[in-house]
Amino acid sequence: MTVVGPFGLSVRDQTLETDVQAGLADVEEGLIEATKSDVPFITDAARHLVRAGGKRFRPLLVMLGAQFGDPYAPGVVPSAVVVELTHLATLYHDDVMDQADVRRGVPSANANWGNSVAVLTGDFLFSRASHMLADLGPDAVRIQAEAFERLVTGQILETAGPQAEQDPIDHYLDVIAGKTGSLVAVACRFGAMMAGAEESHVSVLTQYGERMGVAFQLADDVLDIASDSAESGKTPGTDLREGIATLPVLHLRARAAHPDATAEDRRLCALLDGDLTDDGRHAEALAGLRAHPALEQARRDTVRYAHEAREMLAPLPECTAKAALSGLCDSVVHRAG
Repeated sequence: MTVVGPFGLSVRDQTLETDVQAGLADVEEGLIEATKSDVPFITDAARHLVRAGGKRFRPLLVMLGAQFGDPYAPGVVPSAVVVELTHLATLYHDDVMDQADVRRGVPSANANWGNSVAVLTGDFLFSRASHMLADLGPDAVRIQAEAFERLVTGQILETAGPQAEQDPIDHYLDVIAGKTGSLVAVACRFGAMMAGAEESHVSVLTQYGERMGVAFQLADDVLDIASDSAESGKTPGTDLREGIATLPVLHLRARAAHPDATAEDRRLCALLDGDLTDDGRHAEALAGLRAHPALEQARRDTVRYAHEAREMLAPLPECTAKAALSGLCDSVVHRAG
């Protein structure tokens, strides 16, 4: 058994491992080339998060999806670069909105250069992704545009919050399906589509990616509460400090609103309603959530979405790529655990 990439995918087939590793190496070269500007300052800012590393989860899914067709087809690597550039651009914007100081274990772009430069650098990455898309054909442009619309819609819905009659947990799951699931689904779709896979296989992989994206984000929600900064690359409780209600918090609030709520449910919920920019209060809230059943409920939800993603793979032919995609479901569960 070997391990491919920082996400920790176990691969048992040497040919698949070689293909995936070679593809990811080409993606890295593509990212460096795509973030090069005639202005050295822009190059430094655009490459800031590229150099910081990352799991390259979406390019990995492109490579695995391509295994159901011709993995060496010319559009495979460029489509992976497009997806990762889009993802990186959203990180620049997210860090501005969240006022984050750390990303991938290094100072965020906004911490280094200020909000305006971070936003504009994200826009620069979007423009480079669009330029590459134009060479992949109108279908690719349309698919990316639809996914980007969903991504932005998800961000707007998160900012606006749920409507009065809407369950906050249902609203949140809709948000992350747009913000995260849409682009992960595109990664799987592009890989299979660019490789010339059968249309039915492209459809299956797209649906798998949608559920995998939600599971992946829910695992991040758990990590934001349960991990240390060395594991997640972010300051623990960043979302908590910024008042972003991730799934563990939403489960806590649902419990606190129930007639059978415990005194601890209500106490911890009241703590979260206070000023979490205070380090002591933040630390107390973080410790409380780590010990609360709401965190375990969020873990169970993560497992459920990962299981649904695995079930989506059933119609695909048995092969090492299918086994690897199934293995990613195990990796997400382990990540949340």
